[in-house]
Amino acid sequence: MLYKFKSKATGDLIMLEPNGRQILRIIGKDDTDSLARGIVLPADMPAAIAAIEAAISREEALYKQRTQESLDRDETPAPPEGISLRQRGTPFIDMLKRCYKEEKELVWGV
Repeated sequence: MLYKFKSKATGDLIMLEPNGRQILRIIGKDDTDSLARGIVLPADMPAAIAAIEAAISREEALYKQRTQESLDRDETPAPPEGISLRQRGTPFIDMLKRCYKEEKELVWGV
């Protein structure tokens, strides 16, 4: 399954289900109905942006901590697993910022 995020302010943003679900959970759209379809209103966008940015910071801090722990044990740090949240979340943050600027809703599943 794919998530297709739409807005009148931007082009569509398409994400694979696990990545879209992760972003939606971060912004508090984690109930069954909201995962299937929903809306982010312009008034809610600053909080959504802040939530994603905080999650990105947490993920990066955890990776940095694990890397340092490996170096402290004279081990080679493990490379990052898969695509980072920063890489997945940045296009969504950009979409939210553009939608907020133009006062347009962001929707999915409709």
